[in-house]
Amino acid sequence: MSVESTLAQISAIRQALANPATMISSSAALSGGTEAPAVDAATTASDRPSFAETLRLASSSSGAPVSLGTPGESAGARIVAIAESQLGQTEQPPGSNESPAIAQYRTATEGAVPGAPWCAYFASWVARQAGEPLGAQGQGIGDVSDIWSWAQSTGRAIPNGPGIVPQPGDLIVFGGEHVGIVKGILPNGQIATIEGNYENKVAANVRSPTEATGYVSMS
Repeated sequence: MSVESTLAQISAIRQALANPATMISSSAALSGGTEAPAVDAATTASDRPSFAETLRLASSSSGAPVSLGTPGESAGARIVAIAESQLGQTEQPPGSNESPAIAQYRTATEGAVPGAPWCAYFASWVARQAGEPLGAQGQGIGDVSDIWSWAQSTGRAIPNGPGIVPQPGDLIVFGGEHVGIVKGILPNGQIATIEGNYENKVAANVRSPTEATGYVSMS
């Protein structure tokens, strides 16, 4: 091997070490082979994190909520996935109605008040992140009674009663006091929910079908 050839190889190796992205092409050049084949997308698709998992990981790493979108997914599925990604976000300190995450939830509601009960702020934030904002101008709604009034005026209100079955992503309303998000219906007919400001956190819950005043269709 000539001195020139040896020096050329050393230079290529140094470049590859300085920039790992060039390692494959540099190796191919040294060996006289062709560029390594691209990884088949079908092979790696199953390794990609789900929409909810991506949101959860991003939120937990930053300490505050983030927004992601999934094209083609239904509004209800997006709402559930985004709500699930926030499970475990807690008030700091408990009972304060405050935390970095809760402050972010308030940004989805015009006129939101720091330190106020935040179940409606959470529902408004999730709905906005999913592309289905609450309110006539999409301004968010911070009061549960106002959410129900808006639902009635837009034909989204579903009063509870015999045979009423909510859909995943619908809002579940408890009088004028509390609102959550329907995750799904359990085999025994109970309603799985995700609720902001439940026991000072975003929590998964199970509700009896008779508890709700009604539902707000979000699909």
